[in-house]
Amino acid sequence: MKENIIKIKSFAFALRIVKIYKFLTEKQKEFILSKQVVRSGTSIGANVEEACSGQSKTDFIATMHISLKEAKETHYWLRLLYQSEYLKRICSSQ
Repeated sequence: MKENIIKIKSFAFALRIVKIYKFLTEKQKEFILSKQVVRSGTSIGANVEEACSGQSKTDFIATMHISLKEAKETHYWLRLLYQSEYLKRICSSQ
């Protein structure tokens, strides 16, 4: 069976989001924005998984569209965390 690169990458992204969440809560003591980013960031992959089991092409497309919306929301939270300097240390150390 062929690997699904979107499933693989969305899972890897979710894992990275969880690590960012741990950093934000444990080191930065930030709890509000971090909760938002972990919810939307992990939801992307969950929706991709669900879409791959869709009952129809229409169901697949609709669920993948939800993943896209979650990705855009996650991008917003990451930008906000970066510009508010909660993630400055992570970004500059890479």
